[in-house]
Amino acid sequence: METPERSADATPAHRLSRRGCVLRFCTGALAGASATLWAEAAGAASASLSLAASPPGPSRVLPPPPLGATTVSPAPLTLRSAAQSGSLLKYAPGDRDHPGLCTEIAVALQRLDPHLHLEGLDRTVPLRRLELMLASDELDVFLCLLPSERRREMMRFLPIPLYRVRHVLMVRAGTPTPQSWTALRAFARRRPLLLVQGSQLAVTLKQADVAHVEAARSEVDAVQMLLRGRADAVYGQDVALRHAVRLSGVQGALIEFGPHAFDEQPQLAAVSRRLPEPAVERLTERLRQLQASGELGRIVDRYR
Repeated sequence: METPERSADATPAHRLSRRGCVLRFCTGALAGASATLWAEAAGAASASLSLAASPPGPSRVLPPPPLGATTVSPAPLTLRSAAQSGSLLKYAPGDRDHPGLCTEIAVALQRLDPHLHLEGLDRTVPLRRLELMLASDELDVFLCLLPSERRREMMRFLPIPLYRVRHVLMVRAGTPTPQSWTALRAFARRRPLLLVQGSQLAVTLKQADVAHVEAARSEVDAVQMLLRGRADAVYGQDVALRHAVRLSGVQGALIEFGPHAFDEQPQLAAVSRRLPEPAVERLTERLRQLQASGELGRIVDRYR
């Protein structure tokens, strides 16, 4: 049985901002006002020149305003966010060298757009609570989250992939690893796979009828439980599990990763369904710029 494919969230209907005017509408209004002022100035100048001229001649018209004369800086925008507890790959406030992949993306976003501020990143919240906060409009945006049908009913996902993860097995050295869903189901019948609490990957395993338990508090906890014999295999995201092994200081010879990827998904930015459309468009465009510049890729490479 194969797990169903997932696609990026569709873009919903447009909505106006809750505070201030929408940037593109403000810019258009300023452009129209500027054009009107130039037209009035041109008319006044023509009338003055016509009265002073002898004999009267054709009126002179002022040149149009230079391009870019009506450029407006982005309006200040503060969005409510939070950090995920128990995921040191994403958010590690105590680590200066590696403060977290998603923390660094948030910093890069604000550096690219100095008028954009993400507040609340110093507050750590469990994953399940983060979902509810997005659904109830207590948060405006969260970086980073795996999409699913259930989550799409609660929140929106921006279409720019922040990074991609592969679903793999982590085992004690010397443990044979299954290479198909059929083999994985048989493997897990002997002893259920270990997952991190609240992981979206549990949905994938449930759909594939693979026995599992969500007993680890974090990926680092999962590494320790595996080495203590509390589980025979951990099912998780390759980047997060490898990062946890490094943080645990475990000798590489004690842990192995199966070569087969059972699934692959993008980590995305999730936003409240009540977030005004101009803010959604602005976030999407900034993420697109980070992707095009290669900055997203450079951040992710630091954690692989």
